[in-house]
Amino acid sequence: MPPCVTAATLAGVMWHRYVAIGDSTTEGLDDPDGSGGYRGWADRFALAVARSQGGLEYANLAIRGRTTARIRAEQLPVALELAPDLATVVAGMNDVLRPSFDVDRVADDVGAMQQALVEQGATVLTFTLPDPAPVMPAARPLRGRVSALNEALRKVTASTGATMLDLGAHPVASDPRLWSDDRLHANSAGHERIAAALAHTAGLPGSDDSWSRPLATARRRPRQEVIRAELAWTRRHLLPWLARHLRGSSSGEGRVAKRPVPLPVDLD
Repeated sequence: MPPCVTAATLAGVMWHRYVAIGDSTTEGLDDPDGSGGYRGWADRFALAVARSQGGLEYANLAIRGRTTARIRAEQLPVALELAPDLATVVAGMNDVLRPSFDVDRVADDVGAMQQALVEQGATVLTFTLPDPAPVMPAARPLRGRVSALNEALRKVTASTGATMLDLGAHPVASDPRLWSDDRLHANSAGHERIAAALAHTAGLPGSDDSWSRPLATARRRPRQEVIRAELAWTRRHLLPWLARHLRGSSSGEGRVAKRPVPLPVDLD
C-alpha cells in the first residue's frame, strides 16, 4: 500500500479535475446558494483550489440519503470514468443512522473507494465525522457508533494513501452554531469551516488552522428556551424523518447529482 499523503506533500501540487462523491453533506445541505439549490463545502473547496492555481474543473456526484454501499456502487464507477486527479470521499453518516450499521463494512467500502481513486492517480481527501451529541442531544446513543467509525476510517485511510482531515477530533466541529436547524447538516458557516479545513489539509497557499479555533463562548440559554427548541425540532425534523424511514423511503429518491459533468469553476 502507498504511504499516507500529508498536507506537506500536497503543497505545490497542481490539479486539473476535482470530483466529489458522497451524500448530503457533500451535496451541500444546508448551505443555500441563493438560486434554490445548495452550495456546500465541496463547492467552496473547489473554488479555493481554482483560485489558488488559476482554474479547475469540478464535478459533484453526491446525492442526499445515500449509504456508503450505494455511493461505492453508483458514484465510484462514474468518478473513475471522469479520471480526476483530485477527489473527496466522505460517507458513513446515513449508515450510522440505520439499525443495520456495520462499522467494518462501511470502512471497507470507504477504503475501497479511496484505493480505487488513489490507484488511478488522484489525490484523495476525506474526513472523520463530528460528535453528534452536542448538536443533537437525542443522538447521544449514536456517539459510540460515530467514534467507532472514525477510528476505522483513520485506520483504513492510513493504508490507502488518501489524506485524512480528522475533523471529528476538533470540538468546534460539534458547535451547534455551525449546524443547521435540522441538526443533521452544517449551515453556511459550518460548510465554510469544512472547506477551510480541507484547504489547509491540502496545503493551499494562504490557508491556515484558523478553522479549528473555537467560537466565542455561547450564552447560557434558559431552560424553557431549550425545551421549546427541542419540541420544535422534534415536530419539524425528527418526526418527519422517522415517518419517512418507517416507510422505507429516502430523501434522495428520484434525485440526480447536481453537477454530474466536470465544468470549469467560475472564479467570479
